[in-house]
Order: sequence, then C-alpha cells, then structure tokens
Amino acid sequence: MTKCDKYVLDANVFIEASRRYYAFDIAPKFWESLLTHAANGRLCSVDRVLHELMQYDDQLADWTKNCFRQWFLSTQEQAVVQKYGQVMDWVYNHGGFTEPAKRDFAAGADGWIVSYASVHACVLVTQESFKLGIKRKVPIPNVCQQFGVPYIDTFKMMRSLGIVFR
Repeated sequence: MTKCDKYVLDANVFIEASRRYYAFDIAPKFWESLLTHAANGRLCSVDRVLHELMQYDDQLADWTKNCFRQWFLSTQEQAVVQKYGQVMDWVYNHGGFTEPAKRDFAAGADGWIVSYASVHACVLVTQESFKLGIKRKVPIPNVCQQFGVPYIDTFKMMRSLGIVFR
C-alpha cells in the first residue's frame, strides 16, 4: 500500500464521489474526512481543479467554495510551471495521442496536477487508470508513469489514511 506525506486530488475524485457513491446526503463522513485530512496536511488539490469544480452550480461547488477552498494550492510556483512545460512537451511530442486529446489535456487541470505532484513529491489521487495505446484521451496515469509520479484511486487513498465509516 502506498504511503506518503501528502495526496493531491484530481477533479474526478470530488466529482464522482459527489455524483455517485459518496453523495453529500448519504455519505457526509466522506466529506468530513477530506476536511480533516486536509487540515492535518495530508491532502490537497490545486487551483486548476478548483476552477473546474466551480464551473458547476451544484452542491459540490458550494462545498468547494465554502469548506475546502483553502486546500486548493497554487500551481504558479516556478518549479511547477517548469515541470508543466516538460509535461506538455512530452504530451505534444507523443505520437500516440490525437491532436484533440492533446488540446483537451492542455485545456484542463490534468497537466498541472501531475506537475504539482511531481514537484512536491505527492501521490496523485485519480479515478482514471493507465491505458496503453489509448489515442483519444491523455490519461493522467500514463503521464504519471512517464514522470515517475505515484498515483492511486480514491479507495486506496482512504485505506492508506485509515478512513473508515462507522
């Protein structure tokens, strides 16, 4: 099991949890645990993910703005910006991804979150999985693997942090 000092969460961790298995009305302890572990310095996300989550007018956007906002950290540090340049060079020079996939990757938070995790030695938490030979999307785990960034899904993070609902 992966152990680290800090986990950095992808947008899909928040979105899938709120819309599917940990909706606010059925699993409030999940959301409380995110706040607790963020306050203890164990998890965070990045400003680019915040922007993605705030595009919706829903309970997740409200929670993000009112409860978790301070744990969306800046990607504007020089080291993160430099790493982002390396990530994007790799994506754009990768012959396997389609041009629309490359543009979609560049337009979102994915490259930034990989860069932040790389610079700060975090484990990236995402619901995406590694997919060899995929062309229409640039999966975060594929980029993580290229740059030596460890990644896990929400449930492995919860086990590692000892999150249990009783």
